[in-house]
Amino acid sequence: MSMIGTRVLRKEDPDFLTVGGLYVDDLAPEDALWATFVRSVLPHAKIAGVDSSEALAMPDVVAVYTAADLGLVAHSGNPLLNAEMKRASLAIDTARYVGEPVAVVVTRTREAGVDAAENVVIDYDPLEPVLDMHTSADSDVLIHPDAGTNIAFQIPSSGEDIFADCEVTASLSFANPRLAPCPLEPRATTARWTTTEDGRPFLTQYATTQGAHGTRDALMAKLGIEADQIRVVTPDVGGGFGAKNGGYPEDIVVSEVARKLDKPVRWAETRSESMLGLVHGRACHFDVTIGGDRSGKVTALKVHMTQDGGGHAEIACVLPFLTKVVACGVYDIEKVDFSATSVLTNTMPTGAYRGAGRPEATHALERALDNFAAEIGMDPAEVRRVNFHTPDAFPLTTPTGANMDTGNYEVGLDTVLQTADYAALRAEQARRREAGDSKLMGIGLCSYVEIANPMSNGEYGSCEIQPDGSAIVLTGSSSHGQGHHTAFAQVASELTGIPIERIDVRHGDTAEVPRGGGTGGSKSLQIGGSAVWLAAEEVVKLAKDIAADLLEANPDDIVLDVSSGEFAVAGTPAVAKSWAEVGTAAAEKAGKNLQAEIDFNPPGATFPFGTHLSVVEVDADTGNVTIMRHVCLDDAGMMVNPLIVEGQVHGGVASGVAQALMEEFSYDADGNPLTANFMDYGFVSAAELPSFERIAMETPTDRNPMGVKGVGESGTIGATPAVQNAVVDALSHLGVRHVEIPATAERVWRAIQSAS
Repeated sequence: MSMIGTRVLRKEDPDFLTVGGLYVDDLAPEDALWATFVRSVLPHAKIAGVDSSEALAMPDVVAVYTAADLGLVAHSGNPLLNAEMKRASLAIDTARYVGEPVAVVVTRTREAGVDAAENVVIDYDPLEPVLDMHTSADSDVLIHPDAGTNIAFQIPSSGEDIFADCEVTASLSFANPRLAPCPLEPRATTARWTTTEDGRPFLTQYATTQGAHGTRDALMAKLGIEADQIRVVTPDVGGGFGAKNGGYPEDIVVSEVARKLDKPVRWAETRSESMLGLVHGRACHFDVTIGGDRSGKVTALKVHMTQDGGGHAEIACVLPFLTKVVACGVYDIEKVDFSATSVLTNTMPTGAYRGAGRPEATHALERALDNFAAEIGMDPAEVRRVNFHTPDAFPLTTPTGANMDTGNYEVGLDTVLQTADYAALRAEQARRREAGDSKLMGIGLCSYVEIANPMSNGEYGSCEIQPDGSAIVLTGSSSHGQGHHTAFAQVASELTGIPIERIDVRHGDTAEVPRGGGTGGSKSLQIGGSAVWLAAEEVVKLAKDIAADLLEANPDDIVLDVSSGEFAVAGTPAVAKSWAEVGTAAAEKAGKNLQAEIDFNPPGATFPFGTHLSVVEVDADTGNVTIMRHVCLDDAGMMVNPLIVEGQVHGGVASGVAQALMEEFSYDADGNPLTANFMDYGFVSAAELPSFERIAMETPTDRNPMGVKGVGESGTIGATPAVQNAVVDALSHLGVRHVEIPATAERVWRAIQSAS
């Protein structure tokens, strides 16, 4: 039986569901000291002094350190950003958001650290906070005075009049609110220094990260050590969603404290710390104009994106670049003018979160497209159909530079409409409106395309045969819930015939895996899995040479029966050699196990696509929104494990629905967080979600040997605009043209009242 396309239960799950996983905080040495961070309580202030005398006198307190004590200096971030917007791992002279680490307390117990941190007195000189992304660029208050501006990154407008030939235009301004990623496992890190054989310091760091090698590189840069002086280990990771990338300030500080004290040091954040210290996502605003004719054909699109970068210039400030690439979505639009301005505010820095720029592009386009459809009085489904790229147009390059591989958008839309019985839904909506029903029904669509592996990264993979016939697969990718251990084992099993239960997939240890790009951007299977595929192909080729010696035959005549995992001479299967025999012979002959390793470098990104349809019911008396149905088709190319794909889409849709209806991290007028725990933040549960209806469709790509695309972010990308469009559609007969997200009951009720 082929392993590709088979619904194999995840190998990881039995342990997770019984004994549990092994996380960073589980693996800390018993003698490790605890680090507790003292965080700014003001959004913008000069730090006049830090008095730690009272804390140092408390029981079990070992030390209290500031940036000066640890020799920390400020560094520039991404080279595309303003180089003068520097950051130190502990604030040196200015606090720039509530929650920014200012000092660190080191104690023998965790409880002592919590008590001592409350007794570190920081002398603040308050500064006026900058909180509005729309006024930040022109503000006289500079968050990083040396930069001379609050603008971190810009994409200029073309300045052309792209609407001169348009029969009709429709404009809309709207927000994509700030979100907290909320992984189930908050961050944690443990650091221990030892000495190498040649007398140099050596750091071992256990890190809650999406990529051990990326974290290693960040630590090297900040700690001034070489690659052979550091080992980063990433055990089980309880979710990341893009936010657990690279090296955070706390990771650097814990390592410096461990070096200074020459003792192992551990840190694990609380949920409230996570809400204030883990990068936020989205936090942007769009001004969109669509131009075209009354037949529904869109000929021009103008988008300006304002990105809120928070208190420091991090990766989110350059994400508008990715938003621009897929700004046209699935549509053949002749003229596109995309511009962006990323500014800083005195809020938590923003970063990559589940889609990182691509959900923002889809949100901007799909919400504006529905507005255009309303302007010309055309069904939203038909407007989409009129503008789709056709399958024979691929591969194609869009006006914004997306080099797209394959797509079959109209079939995807029609399949969703047929499955949902779109005509019947519209008829029911009309019936309710005619009857004056207070339960208002809305139908929302979103047709999207995503760029998966947007930077066209490569990945490492290897396959090693043990003398007993089992295999070890190494990958530079990193799992934090995606099912890598199962999917990658299926890939290796497909080519070797070794049962997946005898294939051990390993990742996340820089001492074992020589290089890797980690996980993010929906790239794991399409590049990490492809590297494993090619490594397995190569190891089979090498094994045939060994089997040929054992069978006294020509290697060209050796065939592998993957159903039995045995090598034989073509035409004479009765005499065969097993993987165990081949593996043993290879180890005896070469003095090492049979192994092949590959660095797969793809020719480009892939472009998953899909259509979501959401049906909502709005209570006209209260504004409450209930999701009645959510039908989704997410085409990620060929599926290795449809069960895992369904799980990825399920989680993504839940995330997208939550953004549309309840999630928003907010601050008050003084810059104080209002949603710093799950009591206040709109965290979705199963009670708010329907059973999603998923439709499978496979449009392969030619950019990797398996024809696979990414799927980790697709559900999120499609769900949010579909739900928002459904809410607006439910109120459209009242004259409502837009409702901001999250579409809370109060916000929807106010829209109804305003329309009335």
